[in-house]
Amino acid sequence: MSSVWVAAFTDLDASTLYGLLRLRVDVFVVEQRCSYRELDGRDTEPSTQHLWTADSTGPTAYLRVLAEPSGWRIGRVCTRRNARGAGLAGRLMDAAVHLTGDAPVVLDAQSPLAGWYERFGFTVCGAPFLEDGIPHVPMARPGG
Repeated sequence: MSSVWVAAFTDLDASTLYGLLRLRVDVFVVEQRCSYRELDGRDTEPSTQHLWTADSTGPTAYLRVLAEPSGWRIGRVCTRRNARGAGLAGRLMDAAVHLTGDAPVVLDAQSPLAGWYERFGFTVCGAPFLEDGIPHVPMARPGG
């Protein structure tokens, strides 16, 4: 079982950063055919935490945790195509929930995955919306 790695942007070496960004682009831009600003400037914020798993060929799953005015935001949750079904994204979500503690956390889930995020204590908290042509729902896990 691969380890869950956690690092701030400044602690990522160039090779790891390249692998993480390539995974995100492979999943969101290429596979899901979404043309959007993948590099949005939030990766470099001092409070951002990057979480991932890897094998001998590179990152297998990834997500990031961003500081928000009212708590935290989880985003960019993705798994390499040939690593899906092994529970890696779930391990990262468990780690992210642990990392954020009792603070409120929000995320925007692709609609078909809302039930999956409910396993981690998230509930739909707003109206569905389209992002890059993909149906999403806002979800939240209250603090406490």
